[in-house]
Amino acid sequence: MHDIEILAIIWTTVFVASYFAHKTRLTPVLWFLFFGALLVNLGLIPEQLPVFIVDFAELGIIIIMFALGFEEDAGNFVSSIKRSWGIALFGALVPFAVAYSIAWFYWQDASIALMSGLAMTATAVSLTMVSLKTEGLNNTPAATGIMTSAVLDDIASLVFVALLVPVATGEASVTIEGALLIVGKAVVFFLIVMLVGAWLFPGKKSIFGFIPFIGNLGLRKVLAMARGEYTILSLLLIAVLMGILSHHFGFHPAVGAYMAGLVIHRSYFDFHQDKQVDFYNQAREMIDNVAFSWIGPVFFVALGSKLIFEYEMFTEVLPGALLLFICLFIGQVSSASIAARYTGNFNWPDSLMIGFGMLGRAELAFVVLNIAYVQNQILSTEAFYTLMITTFLLNISVPLSIRWWKMKFGLPNISSKPPPPSEE
Repeated sequence: MHDIEILAIIWTTVFVASYFAHKTRLTPVLWFLFFGALLVNLGLIPEQLPVFIVDFAELGIIIIMFALGFEEDAGNFVSSIKRSWGIALFGALVPFAVAYSIAWFYWQDASIALMSGLAMTATAVSLTMVSLKTEGLNNTPAATGIMTSAVLDDIASLVFVALLVPVATGEASVTIEGALLIVGKAVVFFLIVMLVGAWLFPGKKSIFGFIPFIGNLGLRKVLAMARGEYTILSLLLIAVLMGILSHHFGFHPAVGAYMAGLVIHRSYFDFHQDKQVDFYNQAREMIDNVAFSWIGPVFFVALGSKLIFEYEMFTEVLPGALLLFICLFIGQVSSASIAARYTGNFNWPDSLMIGFGMLGRAELAFVVLNIAYVQNQILSTEAFYTLMITTFLLNISVPLSIRWWKMKFGLPNISSKPPPPSEE
């Protein structure tokens, strides 16, 4: 089957999934995942997707995260870090402990238990943020708390993956030097992002203005090229370049893309005012269309295609997968919610939404599973399928639980900000 034929099948599925999402009033992401699993198990797409589709899906998640960062206010993100440290800490420790304990109970193998704990630790922020956007909740304080907590979780997870995978394979032991190197790379990456943002996308005046030539260099002129015709291309190029930088520092490219969107200010789009066009809103609408209608969905369909149904293996591991899912659901929601309430000072409705928002497992989970099962054969086949089914169930629970939350609490209760003082 030609790669373009596979893409055509996936895009057709996007239409069908969107129709079912409209009829059932569920987020399209849930149906993208479902139809991805359906396509691969019916043999309509290959189990091993071609490189073109894999890379196309990767581009999709990069653009999705850039679009989400583009809509977020950088000041809100930075201030949210102060409220999110507890969510990231306890929302990662509890799932790790749960997965480690259950894996040890079933397989009595420390390496399998270690990899299981690592795979179930990092939150799939892309799935959560798309689900929140579908429900109109992506600009709430709780959504920002989820994003910052997930980024902190991803950083910590990358550190532990780099440190503990060699331990699990027996190739090395944990060293202080190795840990410091990984933490240092994380710090340097975020410093570079902030410096690039301050230089290329300054507010009123660049902090590098005193430097000859490059001090006055910014991307406003690039965005305004040809009367604004290359604005979208410029923004997408920035997203991809920051994704590449993120990848070279050991993070998922989506993290870099989100940070790129975060540092771009609305004030940079006040060009060609004679055209009477709001270039910022125009750019946001076009990027949203690319991200959520035709490139981004490919990522979620490809993600769903990772669950391949084998009846004997499925029935054998299903009880363990259900136990792991239930324990992780309870542990993740309760730990993140309680941490959000008492360390982040969110109200209880927002705290509960943060707990639901931290349930997803995708990018880093599959990185760990690939390292542990494909590259190093640490995981047994039973353990691999147990974790895959658990991951799929957790991902499905994200849009369902957020949808339930919205119906239960509604939009009027989403703000964690105190009410304004009375004028009386």
